[in-house]
Amino acid sequence: MDRARRKEELDKAYELQSKAAMIGAARYTGVGFGLAVIGHYSWPLFRRQTLAFKGFLVSAFTIFGLVLSAESALLSHEAEKRQIETQLRREARIDLARRGRVATETEIARWKEERVQRMQAESQPDPQTASGT
Repeated sequence: MDRARRKEELDKAYELQSKAAMIGAARYTGVGFGLAVIGHYSWPLFRRQTLAFKGFLVSAFTIFGLVLSAESALLSHEAEKRQIETQLRREARIDLARRGRVATETEIARWKEERVQRMQAESQPDPQTASGT
């Protein structure tokens, strides 16, 4: 895998993790704030606590939600990538075996590059059919 593709995948994973973190932080902030309001109105001991302590509890919920959501999003993304890579490697091993080659890491990497080039060639329109002649 070349550097540009690796950088692109890294940026995609970072963006996915950031979005999940913001959503999780917002969700758990609401939960923490709701519990703080319920605790304030239903429990006299909690009512006597300072605003700073209540804010600390809400921020603890926020951080918990941020970390939990970001981590679970990244783990699911990595699992999906592993599954795709496993399927691709299985396909490469089968195809290389049909050709009579041993599926080494180098051969699998060459097979992947050939596959990418084939897909790019198929996706580009034929100049003769595109011009309408």
